[in-house]
Amino acid sequence: MNTIFKPKFFSLFRGGYSRSQLQNDVLAGIIVGIVALPLAIAFAIASGVSPERGLITAIVAGFLVSVLGGSRVQIGGPTGAFVVIVFGIIEQYGIDGLIISTFMAGIFLIAFGLLRLGTIIKFIPHPLIVGFTSGIAVIIFSTQIKEFFGLDIAVVPSGFIEKWGAYFSNLNSVNLWALAIAAGAVLISVHSKRIIKRIPGSFIAIILMTVLAMVLKLPVSTIGSVYGDLPTTISISLPHIELGSLSQYVAPAFTIALLGAIESLLSAVVADGMIGGNHRSNTELIGQGIANVASSLFGGIPATGAIARTATNVKNGGRTPVAGIVHAITLLLIVLFFGKWAIQIPLACLAGILVVVAYNMSEWRSFYSIVKGSRYDIAVLLATFFLTVLVDLTVAIQIGMVLAALLFMQRIANASHVVAADSDIDALEDYSDLPKGVEVYEIKGPFFFAAAQKYKETLKSFGKKSDILILRMRFVPFIDATGIHNFKDTIKYLKSINVKLILSGVQPEVKLELEKARIDFLIGRNNICSSYIEAKEVAIKSMEEIVKK
Repeated sequence: MNTIFKPKFFSLFRGGYSRSQLQNDVLAGIIVGIVALPLAIAFAIASGVSPERGLITAIVAGFLVSVLGGSRVQIGGPTGAFVVIVFGIIEQYGIDGLIISTFMAGIFLIAFGLLRLGTIIKFIPHPLIVGFTSGIAVIIFSTQIKEFFGLDIAVVPSGFIEKWGAYFSNLNSVNLWALAIAAGAVLISVHSKRIIKRIPGSFIAIILMTVLAMVLKLPVSTIGSVYGDLPTTISISLPHIELGSLSQYVAPAFTIALLGAIESLLSAVVADGMIGGNHRSNTELIGQGIANVASSLFGGIPATGAIARTATNVKNGGRTPVAGIVHAITLLLIVLFFGKWAIQIPLACLAGILVVVAYNMSEWRSFYSIVKGSRYDIAVLLATFFLTVLVDLTVAIQIGMVLAALLFMQRIANASHVVAADSDIDALEDYSDLPKGVEVYEIKGPFFFAAAQKYKETLKSFGKKSDILILRMRFVPFIDATGIHNFKDTIKYLKSINVKLILSGVQPEVKLELEKARIDFLIGRNNICSSYIEAKEVAIKSMEEIVKK
């Protein structure tokens, strides 16, 4: 346990902590807290829950991610990646179902860390990540159209196509004041950093647009007009739980956990590149798990590492978990003392901010570069993207992973082949001194189920041309059950046509599998050689015996 769970917060201060670094961390934490305020509210609303749940998540989970996580600068909280999942869970199971799913997801994340699955990110193909991230960006964008244009729609359909149909059907109800506020928020969020670099554009947009709406008394929807007052306290909120129905939350909880693991580890890797550090992946997963368990107990929503807020932290001088802790405290103080002003924020302003977030999430440059690449990567990218947008993120990740695995195996199978050894231009051995009737072939690639049938057919074809077949296996890293089965069939066939098979350069792991399957008895132990020179000597002696007969 001690080697798996080592929070950075408790180990970084052993080497000392300077006053100047404390000042930098506190300043960075305050700035990130200000950045997190509109995003926490906006992500909560976009997810179909009340604004305070987003704030609670940013405070509780943000604090625990910094104290218990495996990254020096990771900022935790609600993110755009969870909008689709949370919205779907709310629709199907209600708020209690969401809280239960978040709690269970936290348990899954803790288990991931304890099982040392922190390297999980290495097994998620980049096209799949870009596919679902771009798909989430499109969904976030589509969910903000109503507030962006101030459309008069009582209930927005959940389906992507139906949603846009409703938008086009209600274009005649556009609120120009809402549109102006949303457009203003977009422009300020994007361009304010050219003038004011320290203060985030989203915060400036909220201040200016809120003041403008209040002074001019604009007829636009606000947080207060739709959701009422924000609570000024934070307390534990336990859902009603029926033990018999817990199984139905396993799938959404696992999806939350998987996506949370991917997002948090991606963010940690990005942060490492920015500060030249090394995060502890398993500790990060455990910390994220504890944070999600705690967030659910206080009525919050799923949380993970937030790449944009983490980058903001680093750019403003944050270098230790203290910055993340200050970020959570800053949000807490805002909720306790300034909540009455937050309810005046126009929803159109939040919609504008989320449109910018969606654009930044879209990864359109990566999307475009993958589309120009391999057809295998294109298939994974487009399948994941369209399934995320049109069906469901859970389905998209599941099918995307299966498709990526199948296509990868196909590529390995296509790259695996049997060749005549003397046709290999890189071969160092001279095959010209072999007796007539002895042929040498080489397997290049794993002897696994995707390539086993091809090997079987090729070896049978080659066997007809020789009396003795030397099969070099130095480039066979492993052999699976299907490979063993087909190899046995091939050996029996070669025996039936009086062709002797000699194996050369068999790697230890492969040799062990052959012995387990008793293939060494099938072809004779002396015919499994450690090198080509040894195999050639066995072949020459065998050929001499054949000639004598």
